[in-house]
Amino acid sequence: MMAFDEMKTETAAPAKPDRSAHGNESYLALVWRRLRRSFTGMIGLVLVVLLILIAIFADFFAPMNPLETHGSFSPPQVVRFSDKDGNVSLLPRVYAIAETEELDPITFQPIVGPDYDNPVYLGFFVKGAEYRLLGLIPMSRHFFGSTDGQPVHFLGTDKFGRDVLSRAIYGSRISLAIALSVVAIVTVIGTSVGLISGYFGGPLDAWVQRFVEVVLAFPQLPLYLALTSLIPVTAPTTVFLVFVVGVMSALGWAQMSREVRGKTLALARIDYVRAAIAVGATDRRIIFQHILPNVMSHVIVAVTLHIPSVVLLESFLGFLGFAVKPPLISWGLMLQDTATYSVIGSYPWILAPVGFVLVTVFAFNALGDGLRDAVDPY
Repeated sequence: MMAFDEMKTETAAPAKPDRSAHGNESYLALVWRRLRRSFTGMIGLVLVVLLILIAIFADFFAPMNPLETHGSFSPPQVVRFSDKDGNVSLLPRVYAIAETEELDPITFQPIVGPDYDNPVYLGFFVKGAEYRLLGLIPMSRHFFGSTDGQPVHFLGTDKFGRDVLSRAIYGSRISLAIALSVVAIVTVIGTSVGLISGYFGGPLDAWVQRFVEVVLAFPQLPLYLALTSLIPVTAPTTVFLVFVVGVMSALGWAQMSREVRGKTLALARIDYVRAAIAVGATDRRIIFQHILPNVMSHVIVAVTLHIPSVVLLESFLGFLGFAVKPPLISWGLMLQDTATYSVIGSYPWILAPVGFVLVTVFAFNALGDGLRDAVDPY
């Protein structure tokens, strides 16, 4: 019996071989495996996912209503784990800024300082301002904030007394929506024009490239300002926003088409494309089945690297007052409060939107660099 059992063990079917050990992974699996090896690429991916989640669920992550007003230019409230006597506690708290009984010896105004007698305790998933999650579900829970509903300003307030952190979180919606919309339109137009121009060539390619050169020759910043100034001040906010997205897209697709055209010219001379032409494959099949899949890796990397430039452009135009109008909120619009040096020197916390812009630019650039190495490691 033991000999029979040993014979069954020896003749048992071998284990299924690991596909990844024999190099039979799919292309996406190979790209993902290379991307995981990139430290900066993974940091960028995590930050991009967090930014998108914060933008989608801004109502939940914002601790306060961005339109609610309190004290003008209130400084940020520091999270503490100790009381006024220095006793350490595990309960995080902040102290509201209030007027003390002491007077300034020069101005004879009451000295403002933390109110240690009335701590405001903090927590997660606390009740606060009511909102509709995704515009549908009525809710009042917020990711973090005060446990008793009192106002908390982690990054201070602006000149109207509105919470800077909440406004920055809400502003990520408009800033990222503009960037993603512009990049989506630029990608579709630029990729289509580049594929058609590079594949067919001849007079069509020559005329298309001359038009692309004309678009690239425009000084973009003065043209942005000239076009956006054509909209009346009384125009609806949605119209203004759509016009800004259209202007950015109209001036941004040319560079993408030039890059895709160069890749298409190289791919059109590869043997499998020539073989498809020889067997009578249609132009549509060749473009969509053979050339476009090989161009998409470059397009994806170009998209991740183009988004930061659009975010910076929107912030700059918003600072000048040519991108988003109230009551919408964007990072560029928030930076209008930093127009004077005196305000920056006295209330430096209003520069907080710059930090959100820097994190966004770093995240997409890091992800783009990681994808570029993963897509084409050679």
